[in-house]
Amino acid sequence: MSAFEQAQKDVNTLSQKPDTADLLELYKYYKQASVGDVTGERPGMMNIGGRFKYDAWAAIKGMSKADAETAYVAKVQALLKADGK
Repeated sequence: MSAFEQAQKDVNTLSQKPDTADLLELYKYYKQASVGDVTGERPGMMNIGGRFKYDAWAAIKGMSKADAETAYVAKVQALLKADGK
């Protein structure tokens, strides 16, 4: 199992749900690592959550899969450390 796959499992062991900023960071790195660059149109004004996700992912456009996986793993490890694990 890769470190990226392990981090995907480990993030579910947190005792509390991460805050919105942390969730967006996890989302953008996960999507970049698993899908690649953001595609499609930016969601409309009525879809605030979708816009935040899209914008976060679009901000790292061009990041390599390997770098995104590394960033995701580092973020999960930081959250686990803060959680006392």
